[in-house]
Amino acid sequence: MYVVATAGHVDHGKSTLVERLTGTWPDRLAEEQRRGLTIELGFAWTEIDGRRLAFVDVPGHERFVPNMLAGVGPVPAVVFVVAADEGWMPQSAEHVAALAALGVRHALLVVTKADLADPRPAAEEALSHLAVLGRVDAVPIGRGGDLAPVRRALCALVDRLPAPDPAADVRLWVDRAFTVRGAGTVVTGTLAGGTLRAGDELELGGERVSVRGLQSLGEAETEVTAVARVAVNLRGVDRDRVRRGNALLTPGAWVHTSEVDVAVRAQGDLHRELVLHLGAAAVPVHVRPLGTDAARLRLREALPLRIGDTGLLRDPGEHRIAAGITVLDVRPPPLRRRGSARARAAELAAGRVAPPPIARASEVRAMGFPLAGKRIGEWVVDDDALARAREKALSRFDEWSARHPVAAGMPVEALRQAVDLPAAELVPAALDGTGLQIAEGIVRRPGAGLPARVLSALERLDERFRGQPFRAPEADDLAELGLGPRELAAAVRAGRLVRIAEGVFLGPDAVRRAAEALAALPQPFTVSEARRALDTTRRVAVPLLESLDVRGLTTREPDTRRRIV
Repeated sequence: MYVVATAGHVDHGKSTLVERLTGTWPDRLAEEQRRGLTIELGFAWTEIDGRRLAFVDVPGHERFVPNMLAGVGPVPAVVFVVAADEGWMPQSAEHVAALAALGVRHALLVVTKADLADPRPAAEEALSHLAVLGRVDAVPIGRGGDLAPVRRALCALVDRLPAPDPAADVRLWVDRAFTVRGAGTVVTGTLAGGTLRAGDELELGGERVSVRGLQSLGEAETEVTAVARVAVNLRGVDRDRVRRGNALLTPGAWVHTSEVDVAVRAQGDLHRELVLHLGAAAVPVHVRPLGTDAARLRLREALPLRIGDTGLLRDPGEHRIAAGITVLDVRPPPLRRRGSARARAAELAAGRVAPPPIARASEVRAMGFPLAGKRIGEWVVDDDALARAREKALSRFDEWSARHPVAAGMPVEALRQAVDLPAAELVPAALDGTGLQIAEGIVRRPGAGLPARVLSALERLDERFRGQPFRAPEADDLAELGLGPRELAAAVRAGRLVRIAEGVFLGPDAVRRAAEALAALPQPFTVSEARRALDTTRRVAVPLLESLDVRGLTTREPDTRRRIV
């Protein structure tokens, strides 16, 4: 299917042309029919030489330009209508300015009422104005005249349109919402990309909604592929929740933003308060120029936008198109510091808008950037960002190690926070090439040992254990050696001590040697017999026997005695 909008001055015959081509009068409101004036968007369709064409007929009166823009915004091609007897008119000029600002580059000029006046002067003048849209063919037609030339020109127009991407993310701008008895809420729009299916889960206003049914060109469908006019029946959605300018979206695939940086194709002065028209949406914005060719727009309400989106800024008070815009950044940096606006203007002028250095792939795609960079799980990381992360990881690790000299290493989470990485899965990449390694949730240097002062204290303990392996040093002894809780914990992690109870530390082979000594006793044996055999105190003997129990080296008898297994 191909979707084409009309454009042109009021009473130049847009609706009449659509009716003659399709057999359907597009004005559906009683007020339109009573006044003979198009007020709202009208829709009709036909088939020409095997091509299905849907028309979005727009109003031509200056009071209804916002409605016209809602119809033209999502549509790739336009039939521009100029009457031979009136020629180029003021609303013709605003319509072509809007089309140029929106970046429309596929148009056909139809000069109507060619039976009332020579169509050549009107065609020549119109083509001179329409040259901003690129190649535009012109076809004259009289009232009741042969439509074959128009049909041929329409086929040539749509054959030049670029092919849509059926796998693209869906963004269906709503141009009409209504209720159908027995079915519920229905919204319509022009599907410019992607595919809609009955049963799809979509996003509307930040909430998930379900597609109950689809209709296109008056027929029920289970699947509709772009480009197409489509009516979507939404399950369980109150009609009051939907209005023109909302969008049905592929969930999570679009960035909702109320602040964007844009390239500006200015056609006049940019006031600070204008209206942004994009898709079928019309949102008041505050404009902050950034140099001569860019601006920061602050939207009164968030829209689902991507880099590369095109729209226009309009001054409704003066009935003029102020500028065409192209979205450059949907997550622009703040402009709080002195000189930041000037620096940002230079960046935009140089085209240096870059994706976030570290971001989820889905976020990068939703912003409209290509997925360039190193892929780490669900993340995309810029090479320079990785280099900076490595440098920072080394620095932060050294700082942390200096503050914790006897620690086994720096916790991975502590390093992640210190390096400002958004996820722990990025830490290994940040450590690649640094010489640091991760083991059991700890970042450390390979072969990292204990500080010299701790090693010296442990050597003195080793001397004591050689003569009395089961005589645990008292707290005062440990303090005198400079072995506090952190130093003792580090010694246990390093395998230089074994902790058998709170405040009770022995040499690393104490458990094995205890089992060997107790095996020489008559079996079973009591705690007292074990204490004497090991030449130790009850403070040590009881937890040491419990350690043997836990390790399965001893078993307990019903009378609380033990025996070596």
